[in-house]
Amino acid sequence: MPEFRWEGTNRAGRHMSGKITAAKKSEAEDLLTQRGVTVTKLKGAGFDISTFGVIGSGVNDKELATFTRQFAVMINAGLPLVKCLQILSEQQDNKVFGGMIEDVTATVEKGGTLADAMSQHSNVFSELYTNMVSAGEQGGILDTILNRLSTHLEKSVALRSKVKSAMMYPMVVMIVVILVTMALLLFVIPIFQQMFTDMGGSLPGPTQFVVNLSEFMQANILLVLLGFAALIVGYKMYYKTDSGERVIDAIKLKMPIFGILVRKMSIARFSRTLGTLISSGVSILDGLSITAKTSGNRVVSDAIMDARTSISGGENISNPLQASGVFPGMVTQMIAVGEETGGIDTMLQKIADFYEEEVDTAVGGLTSVLEPIMIVILGGIVGGMVIAMYLPIFDMIGTVGQ
Repeated sequence: MPEFRWEGTNRAGRHMSGKITAAKKSEAEDLLTQRGVTVTKLKGAGFDISTFGVIGSGVNDKELATFTRQFAVMINAGLPLVKCLQILSEQQDNKVFGGMIEDVTATVEKGGTLADAMSQHSNVFSELYTNMVSAGEQGGILDTILNRLSTHLEKSVALRSKVKSAMMYPMVVMIVVILVTMALLLFVIPIFQQMFTDMGGSLPGPTQFVVNLSEFMQANILLVLLGFAALIVGYKMYYKTDSGERVIDAIKLKMPIFGILVRKMSIARFSRTLGTLISSGVSILDGLSITAKTSGNRVVSDAIMDARTSISGGENISNPLQASGVFPGMVTQMIAVGEETGGIDTMLQKIADFYEEEVDTAVGGLTSVLEPIMIVILGGIVGGMVIAMYLPIFDMIGTVGQ
């Protein structure tokens, strides 16, 4: 049986960690829950092929959001639960997702709850999803819960899409810079190098540097490519470790330009998720545990779990969030007001709306700032190499002119 490394808190709120053996990840989490442990992190203790990013659920966020919205409409229209699932499984273009819905339908037909059936496919239906569905089933408001859940998923997809679009431009430009530079060093510079050799004489410093770099690339191109691959794999493997995740996520929050965007996105996700869970009847302690897992940043996750420990000890949520230094004063003050008035879920939704608008503004500003910077970088590298190659020719023309 595979072994899993876990972290979590006991009933007293004390942080714990260890290893557990189970057939699969969901079974390991169930065993820990039975022992009174609230799991915050669970991963394979040995080699995990997902480190290389080749394993996925086969279902993207947009497909899940569309499924949830359609499901909510059908339930609200009065269709029986099993009939809704059958229709949704038949109309799925994604056959993998359709097969999962069929499995869920079969479990429900046998008398199981919808939440339990969905939890068997935890790689698609997250803990947030199944907890909200469970609350909807128990309260007899499944249609309302599904509507809230679909709204939450749609906003999450939109937020993630905006951030991806902002990151796409610099990534594409950097890839172009690398490819153009390698093409110049491997194919263009050698032509100039041969010409300079035929001319004789010494080369200017910048030209000699570019020629030396070209010779190195020609002799070690395979080593350079393997080095790039090793760097990427090493980064992913380091990020999978506990200390690596903390270090890298802390760096992400402190990065110039991008750090502000990451922080605002994390706050928006935290507020939207926790607000949706609390308004759906999930307890605040369970809501914080789920939100910590979906925060997307280890520093933010740790701050949320500190707040959970504070609440389990009889304190409020706003003080530990403020002490973490991750959440701005406005956010913690609004949460404190929500706690005092008993409307924390409403206040969290308002915070989420505000920060989602802030992300929109930040994305627009990021694009306008990065565009000239990327152009200067691309022009500087390519232009610098071209000028370096023409320096000997300019020197030769100057000599002839004299």
